[in-house]
Amino acid sequence: MEAAGAAMPTDPDLRHHGDAEVGDGLVDFAVNVRGVAPPDWLARRLRRSIEDLARYPDPARARHAVARRHGRTPDEVLPTAGAAEAFVLLARALTPRRAVVVHPQFTEPEAALRAAGHPVERVVLDGDFKLDPGRIPPDADLVMIGNPTNPTSVLHSAAEILDVCARPGRTVVVDEAFMDCVPGEPETLAGVSAPGLVVLRSLTKTWALAGLRAGYVLAPPPLITALSEAQPLWAVSTPALVAIEACCEPAALAEAGAWAAALGVERDRLAGELALRGLIAVPGARASFLCVRTPDALDLRERLRERGYAVRRGDTFPGLGPDWLRIAVRDRAANDTLLEALDDLGR
Repeated sequence: MEAAGAAMPTDPDLRHHGDAEVGDGLVDFAVNVRGVAPPDWLARRLRRSIEDLARYPDPARARHAVARRHGRTPDEVLPTAGAAEAFVLLARALTPRRAVVVHPQFTEPEAALRAAGHPVERVVLDGDFKLDPGRIPPDADLVMIGNPTNPTSVLHSAAEILDVCARPGRTVVVDEAFMDCVPGEPETLAGVSAPGLVVLRSLTKTWALAGLRAGYVLAPPPLITALSEAQPLWAVSTPALVAIEACCEPAALAEAGAWAAALGVERDRLAGELALRGLIAVPGARASFLCVRTPDALDLRERLRERGYAVRRGDTFPGLGPDWLRIAVRDRAANDTLLEALDDLGR
């Protein structure tokens, strides 16, 4: 386990994200957002929401919609400006004695804790990057886990995470930003009401809403109250609240489920094609991206950029290094253009 209370010069850059890799006309395989715009039906709802911008946002309808979706009560729901805001609110509202972040994972949980002045320890997984509850220090009172995990695309079992939750007085935060990539969401904990269990969800990835910032927290009512008190007034805009409500409706859930099923087929095909070119993915990927290893990863990333393709470097994730890349899974036609670029590079 690695202590990480103070940043060191050799620390990975926790504030580096996929959006920093794109631009200048590059074909984007670095950001894990589906498509380039919300579907038409959602875009129409968002455009209509502009008619209400003279009024302050009211989260009531969105909270009830989320509660219905997950079998919770509205007082267990807090809409947020994406999952990133939720990490900041948790860092403000909680006072952990021993905070642990399970890596490799999305780096904002640790960055938010550090920014709030909390010392952080890392439990760094390796091998197949599967969660081992026995690695968590017994006296850790705050544990942050991604599921499925960004960047490894590994899906942990709900039972293992609940095992981590079992210690009294512990808060376990599960980042489920990519759970809707998994058909049927068999390992989600979004519908589980348990002391200390916090689940974060995001609409950014599946519904192409990165610029809108829409997500929510599911947690016991006392913690929801504490988080709402740490949140600025009207932090979630009216269009974002409309999006949250709309994306919880049965038709939207059915659309997301169909997309997740098709994604799985294409993800497995792409992983096989990349392996033939020496880019070996973490096994069992379940999210909308692949974490691949190759000895020349950073050089290959630069050569792909020269060819017009952006992929995400992996060395800014604690627990990975310069031989890792994260590659978003696009549709078959787009993925084939990336494979052709790799072929042109002699891979």
